[in-house]
Amino acid sequence: MIAVILSGHGGFASGIAKAVHQVIGEQPQFKYIDFPAESTTAQLEAQMRDAISAIDSGDGIVFLTDLLGGTPFRTASLLSQGRDDIEVVTGTNMQMTAEMLLERDELNLLEFCDQALTCGHRGITSLAAEMALKNAQEVEVAEDGI
Repeated sequence: MIAVILSGHGGFASGIAKAVHQVIGEQPQFKYIDFPAESTTAQLEAQMRDAISAIDSGDGIVFLTDLLGGTPFRTASLLSQGRDDIEVVTGTNMQMTAEMLLERDELNLLEFCDQALTCGHRGITSLAAEMALKNAQEVEVAEDGI
């Protein structure tokens, strides 16, 4: 099973982790690491290394981070440079996190990353867009005569 480490600024990681736990329950091989304002990059790196050691099963690790170019992303990216079984995905949202924790058994690292992007994009929408999609589907069904 692919191990997942979630990290982000402030309480981002713990907040997403708590919400995900509420929706899908406790997840194995999953760690979260907050990066509060008083923390240093060296502390974050040490926490990430500890998390890798704690949950690495040999099937690969994916870091889910909050912000492209932010310290959690950059630190995870540097750690990934030393190993070919670590990937980094950024722009993480709750939809992506929950779905990918449930889907990771059946995927390799590259498939995981591709699917994570799809899940994340699917989770970004608006009520107006969803209503328009629903209306378009209803029109399509009516035109098919079903």
